[in-house]
Amino acid sequence: MSEEQFTNVSLIVLLTGLIIFIGFIIWDLGKKSNAGKFGMFILFLVLGFGVLGFVLKNVLVEFLVLKQ
Repeated sequence: MSEEQFTNVSLIVLLTGLIIFIGFIIWDLGKKSNAGKFGMFILFLVLGFGVLGFVLKNVLVEFLVLKQ
């Protein structure tokens, strides 16, 4: 396995783990603050948009780089 392959695989695995961990942090934040169902929905919606934007940015960059 080359360094480039290792970097690509570890980036995917570690970023997936980080995103799951961020989801756990959002869930824990809502639980500790007694947010309720609607509050938990808003927390995941608003804070999840940041993670979604990060992922979409990377996907778009990959597609634009692959087209060239």
